[in-house]
Amino acid sequence: MRTTVGIIGGGPAGLLLARLLHRAGIDCVVLEARTRAYVEQRQRAGMLEQGTVDALREAGAAERLTAEGLVHQGIELRFARERHHIDFPALTGGRTVTIYAQTEIVKDLVALQLADGPPLLFEAEALAVEKPESATPLVRFVHEGRERTLACDWIAGCDGFHGISRNAFPAGTGRSYAHEYPYSWLGVMAEVPPSCDELIYARGERGFALHSMRSPSVSRLYLQVPNGTDPADWSDERIWDELAARFAIDGDWTLERGPITAKSVTVMRSYVHEPMRHGRLLLAGDAAHIVPPTGAKGLNLAVSDVRVLARAFIELHRTGDAQLLDRYSQSCLQRVWQATRFSDDMTKMLHAQPDGDAFDHRMQLARLRRITASRHAAAELAVNYSGLPLPL
Repeated sequence: MRTTVGIIGGGPAGLLLARLLHRAGIDCVVLEARTRAYVEQRQRAGMLEQGTVDALREAGAAERLTAEGLVHQGIELRFARERHHIDFPALTGGRTVTIYAQTEIVKDLVALQLADGPPLLFEAEALAVEKPESATPLVRFVHEGRERTLACDWIAGCDGFHGISRNAFPAGTGRSYAHEYPYSWLGVMAEVPPSCDELIYARGERGFALHSMRSPSVSRLYLQVPNGTDPADWSDERIWDELAARFAIDGDWTLERGPITAKSVTVMRSYVHEPMRHGRLLLAGDAAHIVPPTGAKGLNLAVSDVRVLARAFIELHRTGDAQLLDRYSQSCLQRVWQATRFSDDMTKMLHAQPDGDAFDHRMQLARLRRITASRHAAAELAVNYSGLPLPL
C-alpha cells in the first residue's frame, strides 16, 4: 500500500487528522489495532474546550455535537462547605465548554470516514515504523491474518501512550519527563440525572470529588482514592455515601442517587516526550503526552496537536513550504507544557495530599480563596480551562 500520510491509531486524534486531510485533498490511511466496536465503546473524557468544538465543526463532524452537546458556562468550586461559580463567558470574552463524550466523537468520525473518507482499517495492528529518517518511511502491520507494508511520505503516530510510534524514536533522540501522583480516581457511571447544571470540583479533608455528566440522564462521578484501590472494594452504597460527604455544603443541595453501571480506577500521571517529531514521524495526542484528568486537557490537547499538524500538512501540500512542519514539535510543546502546568496546579490544589500536614491544607484553601475572591485569578483559571489559543 502507498499513501501520503500514514496514520497509526483510530482514536479521536487519528480520525480527526484523517478527516481534516481528506477535506484538503490529501490522501491518507488510518490503521487501528482494535475492532470498530471496541473503539466506539471505549470510555474516555467528555469535556470539550471551545477550540475542540470549533475543530469538529471545521471537519464537518459536529452535527450530533451541536444537537446533543451540553454547553456549560463555567464550573463550580466547593470547599469549606461553600460553593463558588466560575463564570467562563464573563471572564474569557464569551468562551464556553461543552460536554460530549469521546465515544460519541469517535462514532461520528468513524461514520464519516467509512462513508466518504480515506481508508480506515480496523484490526490492523502496527508492528513497527521503519526508516523514519528517510523520504519514504514505512509502517509494517498485520491485517486479515497477514503482514503488510504501508509506504508513506509522512507518518502520524496517534496510537496513544502504549502505542509503538514513540518507541520508534532511536535511543538518544528524545527525552521524557514523568510524574506519578500519590492517589488515583475511582470513577463511576450512574443511571441518574446529574445533580448539577455544571461540573462540581470539590476539595475537602476527606479528599477530592468531581461531579460530571454524560447526558441529561447519565451522571459521571469521581472520588480520590489511594493508589492500588480495587473498585470491587467499593460498594454502591459506600460510593454514594462518600460522594455525598465530599460534596456537602451549608445550604440546600442534594446528591441524587441511582444505579451505578460501571466502576473503574484511573491512575494519575503527567508525561511529556520531547521532541514530538523524528524525521518524518510525528507524534500527536497521548503518544506524546499524558496529563492528569483534573484539568480536562487530555482529549483537547490531542485535538490541538492534530489541528497544528493538519495545518502544516495542508501548507506543504498547497505551497511546498515545510516551515510549519519544521516548527510542529516546538509549537505544540509550548501549549502542552502550559496545559501540563495547569493540570498539575488543579490537581495539587484540589486533592488531599497523603503526606500533607495542616500547613499544606491551609495553602490549598488559600489558593482556592484567591480564585474565588480575585477576578484576575478566576480569569486565569477560566482561560486555561476553556482552552488556550492554538499555537502559531
